[in-house]
Amino acid sequence: MKKEPILYVVVPCYNEEEVLPETTKQLKEKMQKLIKEKKVSTKSKVMYVNDGSKDKTWNLIKGINQKEPLFTGITLSRNRGHQNALLGGLMTAKKYADVVISMDADLQDDINAIDGMLDKYKEGCDIVYGVRSARKKDTWFKRVTAESFYKFMKVLGVDVVYNHADYRLTSKKVLDNLENFKEVNLFLRGIFPLIGYKTDVVYYERNERFAGESKYPLKKMLNFAWDGITSFSVKPLRMICSIGFIILFISIIIMLYSLIRKLTGNTVDGWTFLSISVWFIGGLQMISIGIIGEYIGKMYNETKQRPRFIISENLEEKE
Repeated sequence: MKKEPILYVVVPCYNEEEVLPETTKQLKEKMQKLIKEKKVSTKSKVMYVNDGSKDKTWNLIKGINQKEPLFTGITLSRNRGHQNALLGGLMTAKKYADVVISMDADLQDDINAIDGMLDKYKEGCDIVYGVRSARKKDTWFKRVTAESFYKFMKVLGVDVVYNHADYRLTSKKVLDNLENFKEVNLFLRGIFPLIGYKTDVVYYERNERFAGESKYPLKKMLNFAWDGITSFSVKPLRMICSIGFIILFISIIIMLYSLIRKLTGNTVDGWTFLSISVWFIGGLQMISIGIIGEYIGKMYNETKQRPRFIISENLEEKE
């Protein structure tokens, strides 16, 4: 009979002192239930990842670790962003676990979906995506922009799971292969589908944030979306080329039209048209240069091969 898998739940944390006690309470109940039902091993744990928090998050994690054997944690040397913190947690947890589930600390991800993920894992799935069944609790703006982002990524040819964030189950085998992806510009939602293996989804309804403020304001969400687009698709560059040919075609038509007007003696001053054309072409050129610059900048960051995260303390090694 196959033994129960060792499960580690990786939870990135940045300034989460308000929500962490309740997150710990709910995850403790869930983990104890899973162990009691023999769905996971008694060696299973929750691993908090402190992403350079400025509040008391790391002190809370250390206190929880001392009182609760089900909880452990690591802290990064500085704030590295959600994706790097998540990667640091995954790469650390895979040393101790057979299967890892990643989720956010704000309790918006329904922890009861963990049961369904483990069932899919026992059926042979190496990756199980937590997918939102609806976005009724989102604001109109957030719902429209989020859904538009996923659709746009599909148009660009990026293989992403619709309405999936970073709530997922991954086997140790998958994480071993994830380690081979060395890019600095991380967009894990796009990387996991590239790894392959048998996958499935578990649908859940996302909750309201329990406490505190969102760590992803509009500016960060836009930057994150742009990173995802430029890290996994070169279509924006091809679009620039296509637009260039279209403008060339239009300019030839305008040139022929102007010559005909000149030859027929119907020349008319066209300062308005000329000024609009100049500003339009100039703006388009600047945007094009900016897009190309984004790709060159990403290449520059990749060639330096700097570490994506540095762990300054690992509570698991002290036990």
